[in-house]
Amino acid sequence: MLVELGDKVISTQIFERKFVCDLSKCKGACCVEGDAGAPLTEEEVSIIEDHLDDIKPYMRDEGINAVDESGIFYMDQDNEPVTTLIDGGECAFVSFDEKGTALCSIEQAHYNGKLAFKKPISCHLYPIRVKKFNELTALNYDVWSICSDACELGAKVNVPVYKFLKEPLIRAFGDDFYSELETVAKEIQDQSK
Repeated sequence: MLVELGDKVISTQIFERKFVCDLSKCKGACCVEGDAGAPLTEEEVSIIEDHLDDIKPYMRDEGINAVDESGIFYMDQDNEPVTTLIDGGECAFVSFDEKGTALCSIEQAHYNGKLAFKKPISCHLYPIRVKKFNELTALNYDVWSICSDACELGAKVNVPVYKFLKEPLIRAFGDDFYSELETVAKEIQDQSK
């Protein structure tokens, strides 16, 4: 089912599905697997390009080489900018900790005070995928098998997708929008009783 809030159409799955990332199990596979880079806005492309020297110290040599060779993004099949990949595999901005967990070099630079920008909003919002259609913006829950552990943990601690993603939803759409999501969630919950 879908819910309309102003110019946004939202899948009710973001209220119904449970989700909490479990990096200890998935090891950040969403940064490594997939068929394209992470979607970027034009503004994000500019920010990353402007701060690339601040981000590079957190990148692996393979990522730096890919970015130096191809730039920070390429255009995907929908003619949208996405992050450059290393040999068609993981995101050029991925690094790994001592346990083999994927980390975002952009986010690492952010946490170390090198830039205010945290990471691409498409990454921050995952498993919600945002798609614009003329005047409408669609928010859908993306089902990906590599996130099964996140679904299990979300169910165990009873955290719906929209609550897990409170910070990025507010970052992307504002406090008022998130308050409206909370109202819709309560209405859905009341209807299911």
